[in-house]
Amino acid sequence: MTATTDGSGGPVRARAAADSETASAPAPAGRPGERTAADERTGPARRAVSRAVDHLLARQDAEGWWKGDLETNVTMDAEDLLLRQFLGIGDRAVTEASARFIRGRQRADGTWATFYGGPGELSATVEAYVALRLAGDLPGDPHMARAAAWVREQGGIAATRVFTRIWLALFGWWRWEDLPVVPPELIFLPKWFPLNIYDFGCWARQTIVPLTVVSARRPVRPAPFALDELHTDPLLPNPPRPLAPANSWEGFFQRADRALHRYHRVAPRRVRESAIAAASRWIVERQENDGCWGGIQPPAVYSLIALHLLGYDLGHPVMRAGIESLDRFAIWEKTETGAPVRMIEACQSPVWDTCLATVALADAGLAPDHPALVRAADWMLGEEIVRPGDWAVRRPGLAPGGWAFEFHNDNYPDIDDTAEVVLALRRVAHPDPARVDAAVARAGRWTLGMQSRDGGWGAFDADNTSPFPNRLPFCDFGEVIDPPSADVTAHVLEMLAYEGRARTPRARRAVDWLLSHQEPDGAWFGRWGVNYVYGTGSVVPALVAAGIPAAHPALRRAVDWLRSVQNPDGGWGEDLRSYDHGAWAGQGSSTPSQTAWALLALLAAGERESESAERGVRWLVEAQRDDGGWDEPYFTGTGFPWDFSINYHLYRQVFPLTALGRYVHGEPPVGGVPRAGTPRAVAVTARQGS
Repeated sequence: MTATTDGSGGPVRARAAADSETASAPAPAGRPGERTAADERTGPARRAVSRAVDHLLARQDAEGWWKGDLETNVTMDAEDLLLRQFLGIGDRAVTEASARFIRGRQRADGTWATFYGGPGELSATVEAYVALRLAGDLPGDPHMARAAAWVREQGGIAATRVFTRIWLALFGWWRWEDLPVVPPELIFLPKWFPLNIYDFGCWARQTIVPLTVVSARRPVRPAPFALDELHTDPLLPNPPRPLAPANSWEGFFQRADRALHRYHRVAPRRVRESAIAAASRWIVERQENDGCWGGIQPPAVYSLIALHLLGYDLGHPVMRAGIESLDRFAIWEKTETGAPVRMIEACQSPVWDTCLATVALADAGLAPDHPALVRAADWMLGEEIVRPGDWAVRRPGLAPGGWAFEFHNDNYPDIDDTAEVVLALRRVAHPDPARVDAAVARAGRWTLGMQSRDGGWGAFDADNTSPFPNRLPFCDFGEVIDPPSADVTAHVLEMLAYEGRARTPRARRAVDWLLSHQEPDGAWFGRWGVNYVYGTGSVVPALVAAGIPAAHPALRRAVDWLRSVQNPDGGWGEDLRSYDHGAWAGQGSSTPSQTAWALLALLAAGERESESAERGVRWLVEAQRDDGGWDEPYFTGTGFPWDFSINYHLYRQVFPLTALGRYVHGEPPVGGVPRAGTPRAVAVTARQGS
């Protein structure tokens, strides 16, 4: 990334400290030049804010966007190598660089985890092992022998998730007959019928449709080696398992899967080929301008496999663009010895990172007409999606207007990004306010139209709440539906409040939804961030912005919960195991992003001068690096609760800056009016009095 300029040729970075302190910061309440006790108390935080502003401005792209690395786990890298092996496009340099990355993530016990500090995970370990075999590592190598022994102890390949066994079936390491069937005829189910493709969340349907083609064709490429060492018994790789009771949902779907296996053998050829043709059209129609599908890795790799099976050669524009898009997901770095390593991002997050960075800088006191913020707003306005996507299946009469997460994903704008982009745009003094107003108006209409019947909001679709998809034998990994969540609903409510719509019926329904979904201990569940700290840090500011008083019992319970889980060092942290075990709720090593989320809730709830808030601020200040950034190896983002975790590398920069900025300058004004009792309000009162 390149350093940016302020439009006059001087670097933004050099002016950041002065801008953050003087451009829009409230004047002290006392006489000019007089430092108050509050100034003395907030001095360290002010200096931290200045350094953090400087650091973040230096990371902006010349086009106006920010993007941090999106780190997940080694299955992305392993599957990338398996895809290249399947398509016959393996490259030795790519393979070796990817293998170095995978080896570098192996734990001492031979396993691979799916998040930093997490336990070994069976499917990730099997996929990493196979990828290293492709790179030339041998079963007798010590690191490989440890991995294989652990895999056998956990039940071998037979105990891995379905998606892992699909990858192995592509090379004959697993039998297709021993996998659940997903027939392509699924594409024909009407939209009102249970288990039609639009009953699945957008990320799931984009993956399932191409997999129906793969499941029907059942390809097997020659295996370059055997994997007997990963079976508990190579002569019986898939030990028989008893069926669940027939009167249970699990038992029903197990028996339905057996029926689908029988259907696969007798499926009418004309019907089967017609379904495959419809699925292939559906796939091609949803390829984005950059060649990817949905801006995420899983649909892309399975779409490429499916289309290749249908005769699309590697030189076909669809295939060529798809492969090139995956190459753009690669992050190349070097080891200490200078050897290249290659990490695959599951997705890229420029819109999300840019709106969060804009909010952080504005709340830190950067002038709203600062060139960096105007450039960011221009870029975000250019990313607006104004054509219908798959969301229109459930909302056919709704006019489009929103933002996606990625550079290119016009089929699937998401409600969370749209709400946060609006909040960011409203913090910028753009030279063309009419353009901003028009985009915000479209976004507001679209977001309100995407509200689910119960009053909450999901991420991509409305009323995507069918109970059946999660019960399929095929769906044993991650969420496959998109019901309303507390964090997305909170962000929408916050946006509505800042747009002056807090008293509208739809906003009040959202308030009721959030209050009814508070956990008994006072926290809120975090769907897209880890976990209860994220949910609570999202909901409390939104409720306060919507007019819920800080003395409300729900907010007091939330504050009490945050205090109860604050770490002795003053920070907050929560391990991903809280998704699987309630005892981990709010428990974990302190991290910059999670500490910031807790502080955002406490500050919104009027706890600015409380001991908990002061300790949290002190932790952030002391944890800051000399260059103004923070370190955060822990994963605090969520793709699928527990199953798929994310380390957003920009979270550690934007959220601490937002929290410290609000601590120094107060809560951002709702509807242009500073909140009573905040430094912004005190400063306005002082200016009016003079």
